[in-house]
Amino acid sequence: MAARSALLNVMIRAADKAGRVLRRDYGEVANLQVSRKGPADFVSAADLRAEKLLREELSRARPDYAFLMEESGASGDPEAARRWIVDPLDGTSNFLHGLPHFAVSIALEERGTLLAGVVLDPVKDELFYAEKGRGAFLNDRRIRVSARERPDEALIATGIPFAGHGGHAAFQAELGAVAGRVAGIRRWGTASLDLAYVAAGRFDGYWERDLSSWDIAAGIVLVREAGGTISEIGGREIRHESPSILASNEPLHRVLNGLLRGAAPKSG
Repeated sequence: MAARSALLNVMIRAADKAGRVLRRDYGEVANLQVSRKGPADFVSAADLRAEKLLREELSRARPDYAFLMEESGASGDPEAARRWIVDPLDGTSNFLHGLPHFAVSIALEERGTLLAGVVLDPVKDELFYAEKGRGAFLNDRRIRVSARERPDEALIATGIPFAGHGGHAAFQAELGAVAGRVAGIRRWGTASLDLAYVAAGRFDGYWERDLSSWDIAAGIVLVREAGGTISEIGGREIRHESPSILASNEPLHRVLNGLLRGAAPKSG
């Protein structure tokens, strides 16, 4: 195991504290106070409590860093060199339906460059973390993307557009193009864990569109440090604000990118 930096330890401590709050509230999921935020997009009391705790913990450790958080948006000094990108509860719908698959996601960005990422699954007690140039780890064990090169042996993850969002026809075309070539497709509803599972070799690839920075920032670091290839669909360099994401090992990335590009609607 590589030595953790002081910054990474700050991130892990904050994620662990938020994870304990979520684990407790998950045990009482039927009693949560839930408010509607939009079509099929819910925010829970647990989500807000976890975000407040994360802000307090990270601010206490690094008071000069700015924030980009799912519920409260951007805050802090807009000229700050470093910024936390935080999703306090990725997989809110899973959480509210009693499905034990959700995560705390924290990334650190410096002037547009992602430096570190932490994804904690508090129910399964799995901590994924990575720092730029230092490798990716799961509970202190080094992880790597899978070595599978044949698409017919590959298990691929994705996300499905939900109520209130467009893109259903485009997704159906992409799903049809990929499904006929791979061993299986999974939709688990937590982008940060989808990317963490690619980094750990559990999924051989993952694609999705229309995500937010806090959904993917930490996962981008994990996949890169696990030796994976990650880009926008179409091959452009990935950014945490990119409109799409495709992650896998290098050989499968070429295949999947070709399939997804071929499924795109033709202009004119």
